[in-house]
Amino acid sequence: MQTISNTLDSLWQVLAVGVAFGAGVPLMFACGLRFLSAHGDDVDADGTAKRNVRTTIAAGACFAVVLITVITGILFIMKDFLANDLGIHIF
Repeated sequence: MQTISNTLDSLWQVLAVGVAFGAGVPLMFACGLRFLSAHGDDVDADGTAKRNVRTTIAAGACFAVVLITVITGILFIMKDFLANDLGIHIF
């Protein structure tokens, strides 16, 4: 019974991380694109829309989270190579 309990405990952790990274990162990227494409009713004389500063900052924050997640994932995959060949211990 202890084996089943340990397996189910590990299973929900793997499922939670899979959902977080599998759906969370693309969701953050999509939110960043949505924030970047959002514009107010302010239009210049030449017909171009002015971009809202708050939505641009929110888009940058979303893209920064995605970039940090991707870089962390790559470094996590490369941790053994970096440790053995270059002597860099990250995690």
